[in-house]
Amino acid sequence: MQVLLLEDEPHLGRAVAGALAAQGYGVRWAKGLGEAREAFLELEPDLMVLDVRLPEDPDGGFRFAGEVREAGYKGPILFLTARDALEDRIQGLDLGGDDYLVKPFHLEELLARVRALLRRASEVKGSRVRLGALEVDLAGRAVFWEGKRVDLSLKEFALLELFLLHPGRVFAPEEVAERVFGDGEKVGAVKVYVHYLRQKLHPGVVRTVPGGYRLGDEP
Repeated sequence: MQVLLLEDEPHLGRAVAGALAAQGYGVRWAKGLGEAREAFLELEPDLMVLDVRLPEDPDGGFRFAGEVREAGYKGPILFLTARDALEDRIQGLDLGGDDYLVKPFHLEELLARVRALLRRASEVKGSRVRLGALEVDLAGRAVFWEGKRVDLSLKEFALLELFLLHPGRVFAPEEVAERVFGDGEKVGAVKVYVHYLRQKLHPGVVRTVPGGYRLGDEP
């Protein structure tokens, strides 16, 4: 799952990005509206966590949420803000927000809300994906091969999920590295983790093709 985080405060942004990454989510941290707009076009985020007040615009998070909803974005949006007035909450929800967390907050509560929003979104989209002998419960983060549970690490699951959510698409190693490991130069790690998936599931679960990798047709 890919998360776009818009937060201008370095300390808080680093903490939230780290906590999300530790749970296996791919995280793109934007520190301003310009970066957020660029990341939105590149990332196809499954969820967005948006600070409301930004240095360039006191309603920047609200403004960005309005823009992406107008552009057709259907994923969940969670607002982070120190503004706890009723009218602020109403404005955020009216602009397409799905949840509203007031600063200061505990990271555990943020992660719980992120899980709930993604679970709800997965239920709408259909959380179980089947491909041949492979079955994945995206909401429950569980993987089965020929009906038997296979334990994957957080990064292994994130890699498999990326291919499952984009069947047929060829990913360059650098893009996979950016989305899964947060560093486009970690192409060596991509190769290693593709090997792990093939070992644990099936040699054909991820194909090496011209231009990069893609999900196997019928592993």
